Amino acid sequence: MESTETRYWSALDPNSDTARNILMHVYQALKTKGYDPVTQLVGYITTGDPTYITSHAQARSMITRVQRDEIVEELVSTYLNKIEESLL
Repeated sequence: MESTETRYWSALDPNSDTARNILMHVYQALKTKGYDPVTQLVGYITTGDPTYITSHAQARSMITRVQRDEIVEELVSTYLNKIEESLL
């Protein structure tokens, strides 16, 4: 049965920067190993397969500590905040 009501997604704690810190660590580890961090992160986020992330500097084990929806929320939030700042 199709609902016409909008579902509410519970937000992360706005004071938590765990997802952000882990993303930056993983990004740097991927760059260090010569990978394109954006495509590797997209591969991980869309499939859930941690082998898209290098094990260098414990990046793979770190990324699996954060739920993929938290990563997406962090990315979208940061992106939209940057757009909003540029409009001011």
